[in-house]
Amino acid sequence: MTRLAYAASLAALLVGASAALAQTTHAQTGPAEAPESDQRRDGASGLEEIVVTATRRAERLQDVPISITAFTQGDLNRKGIVGVEGIARETPGVVLDHRSDNNLSVTTRGISVNGYEAGLQSTTTVYLDDLPLTTIGNSVTLDPSMFDVERVEFLRGPQGTLFGSGSLSGALRVLTKSPDLRNYDASALTDIGYTPDSGGVRQRYNGMLNVPLVDDKLALRVVGFYRHEDGYVDNVGTGVKNSNTLKDGGGRAILLWKPTDRLGIRMMGLYEDSHPQDASLVTPSLGDRKRYTTMPDLYTSKTQLYNATVDYQFDWAHLTSSTSYGYQDGLFDVDLAGTFALALPFNLFDHGIWKTLVQETRLVSEKGGRFDWTVGSYYLHRDQYLNAREASTPAYLATHGITGLPADGTFYSNISNSSSYELAGFGELTYHITDTLSAIGGLRYGKYATTVDISPGFNSLYFAYALGGIKGPLALTPTAASHTEYPSAEKASWKASLTYEPTRDLTLYTTVSTGYRTPVYNARAGSVSTVNPSDLVIPTGASSDDLTNYEVGVKGRWWDGKLRANLAAYYIDWQNLQVQANRVSDSVQFATNIGRAESKGLEAEVTLEPVSGLVLGLNGALNDAKVTELSAQEAQISGAVDGTSLASPHVQGSFFGTYSYTLFGDTPGFTSFQVQHVGSFPVGFPNTPGKPGTPSALYDRTDSYTLLNLQTGATFGKVTATLYGENLTNSRAITYVHPEAFVYSRYAIVRPLTFGLRLGADL
Repeated sequence: MTRLAYAASLAALLVGASAALAQTTHAQTGPAEAPESDQRRDGASGLEEIVVTATRRAERLQDVPISITAFTQGDLNRKGIVGVEGIARETPGVVLDHRSDNNLSVTTRGISVNGYEAGLQSTTTVYLDDLPLTTIGNSVTLDPSMFDVERVEFLRGPQGTLFGSGSLSGALRVLTKSPDLRNYDASALTDIGYTPDSGGVRQRYNGMLNVPLVDDKLALRVVGFYRHEDGYVDNVGTGVKNSNTLKDGGGRAILLWKPTDRLGIRMMGLYEDSHPQDASLVTPSLGDRKRYTTMPDLYTSKTQLYNATVDYQFDWAHLTSSTSYGYQDGLFDVDLAGTFALALPFNLFDHGIWKTLVQETRLVSEKGGRFDWTVGSYYLHRDQYLNAREASTPAYLATHGITGLPADGTFYSNISNSSSYELAGFGELTYHITDTLSAIGGLRYGKYATTVDISPGFNSLYFAYALGGIKGPLALTPTAASHTEYPSAEKASWKASLTYEPTRDLTLYTTVSTGYRTPVYNARAGSVSTVNPSDLVIPTGASSDDLTNYEVGVKGRWWDGKLRANLAAYYIDWQNLQVQANRVSDSVQFATNIGRAESKGLEAEVTLEPVSGLVLGLNGALNDAKVTELSAQEAQISGAVDGTSLASPHVQGSFFGTYSYTLFGDTPGFTSFQVQHVGSFPVGFPNTPGKPGTPSALYDRTDSYTLLNLQTGATFGKVTATLYGENLTNSRAITYVHPEAFVYSRYAIVRPLTFGLRLGADL
């Protein structure tokens, strides 16, 4: 049996089992609420009224004076969105850059200098419920499963007041579904796809079971997921076809206890093992879908997340206490031979462990009266262990007569342990001046500090020997242990907003908000290049940057909600930019600060139901982000040029539609499409760091590209079948260019044409 046939059989078996379970539980509990997709289709309007919690209280999306895009589970299922990449392509002003399926970064409103941000805190925070997944440094970023989620919210613009550092330009929130205390529930979703160009099969399996343990008091919801997606890039160095295959599996369990109507206790445990077999970056000069390394580039992670949330409803306010703990064990193994144009072996083996504790307590007033308010406290503690090893190969050393290194060819070893914390208090106050006019003010004040311990390690003159053709024993130079307590720093962010709602269907707002990132300290601070001792000495680190966002927006509903539009215009002043730079002689990476940049743009989302059953939508963004101030020294170390564009397209958007209809009898069917366009943009600065005026050989731009996706399906009882095609034009567009000399294969491309079948069973 072929893999495709086997996968299809397994999918059918899983859906069949789920359908059988659904029928059994349905018989036990009686009629249940229709699935979300049916609610949407059977309503008077195909447009749902979405409620979000972006302000830490439940409000209509229409009423929130923030630029937000929200997705329900039905939206995700219909569009085949399973991760952050799909969310980014459907959100105006957002671009996702990825090296592999779980090594990615998100750029919002152009606030990124190269789309990589290595060694820096992200400018857009990714949250799973109340736990920030976005980590600091070269750790991998978990791409959370989008199955059985309550909602996904993408908040654009600084969210520092309520979501803290790292939300410099936005926050992506993935909110999981809580257990149903009354009804048994079960669902499954399988996706079997095929990519003709590579002959690869894509398998995605998801299942959910909800069990009430004590009626109206206690329930358990368990979700499992597994992905085995054959790659589409061939590694000519390792000889592996479809080398960027992804294996990702895990699950989560949520227990909800409501002993009283006022008190709720929710506990969640999540585990995910994400293991891309190789990076997805290619070298176009090698041919179509080809990359070159002498070993797989691995960005892997095993992640455990635990959360306990206590909610208590007072008559006058809602109290929430959320405690989260995250444990991530990841590998960052990369062939860095591109640093020296493949002239000598240079392999990096990083093993990192991140332990993160987050505790947030907030009190949110009940709506009513002239004042609404939110107050809270936030504490984050993160421990990071990093074992960094750089190595040649035994074969190369033997051939070139270099001796004295360990048997595995290691020429550099460093182990560091860092501990950092962030402590903050925050509050937001809304004053309803009249029934239609409201003023909002928010403030967050945070303090943070970092301690770094370096264990004894060693370095060597491997590069000098290899590049100079020197033979003989290579001495290992010990590096001393050190303990550094960096001085604590303090930072405040604030927000001021005015909202006018002349009717329930029209909201106008103007906002000024700020954001920041915490300082970053360089692990190799003070180090001197062994290739060129006169080159730059690595600085201590980068201080916080500052960002102020000025925004006006309008949200409206017309024709009984059949036409909806959200429009926003913004101007962002970004100062003291944190950037990642590279020393010229040996490409050692470090963090520093440079001058000033601005980003200005327009965002629009329009949704229309011209006739019953037909929903059309258009979202788009215009953005101009560029460096505006730069000293000569800042230009030298970063390669930046005054007036150069940041890593964001000028034009980006999507056009989408869904038509719902009835097939033979009362069988519901639908057909939907998405046309997604992303303009070209530069990745990185145009000059070579350390060589003013010298163009960088690494400087390049992404392609301007348009993708077309199509889905059509029908619901037969409890089972929904959907046929789909992704990238129907089979584009090979370059979507990301890695800005560093480390890697020889630096270009990410769109996944080739893939078509398949999704089968879902829902109680």
